[in-house]
Amino acid sequence: MLQKKRKLSRKEIKEDKLVSFFYRSQSLFEEYKSKMMTYGLVLAAVIIGVYFYLNQKKADNVQAGIELAHIMKIYDNGSYLEAIEGIQGSGVKGLKQIAEEYGSTENGESAKIYLANAYSYLGNYDEAIKYYEDYSGSIDYMKAAALSGRAGYYAGKGEYQKAADLFKEAASISYVNGENADYLLNAGINYLKAGSKDEAKIVFSRIKDDFKSSSATREADKYLAEFN
Repeated sequence: MLQKKRKLSRKEIKEDKLVSFFYRSQSLFEEYKSKMMTYGLVLAAVIIGVYFYLNQKKADNVQAGIELAHIMKIYDNGSYLEAIEGIQGSGVKGLKQIAEEYGSTENGESAKIYLANAYSYLGNYDEAIKYYEDYSGSIDYMKAAALSGRAGYYAGKGEYQKAADLFKEAASISYVNGENADYLLNAGINYLKAGSKDEAKIVFSRIKDDFKSSSATREADKYLAEFN
């Protein structure tokens, strides 16, 4: 004779659900444990990779600074071709090699500006503009120099409005740049050449207001006198 099935109490039902939940959780944990370990290892590898990358970049920047210091002695002496190519057999790298090897570092980016300047001094403006435009460093003085270099290139091409705008932008990068008065003077001159007399007058007036003791102010006075 079949026995009557005993009705479970509320407590037993709760305990049964708890046991079921425990075993389901344990099963899920075992199922995803290997995946979680894999993700953890990947994350750890990424963190380690970033750490070594940043340390390597820092070391590269220091080395680029050392290389740049060596070649800048030649650059400052006006030996621009040697500054570009370096001195064979001496171990002194040229600006071109420094820019290529360390271009992702701050000092490598600075090398691009000196390299562009050297090309410009030698009359190779098409090579110069490549490096002025390629600069992506974070030093304000170098940012302004890159813009000024580009402005000089376009002025030489007769694109005076574009040159003027770039000179003006160069003057706006940093308020403490000692070249700002000259940048603005060049902007005003190029605005005049472009036929933008109103913009030229604004720039020349700004030089008088903001750079009273600079030589650019005397030049600005001469141009302003032509408007009277």
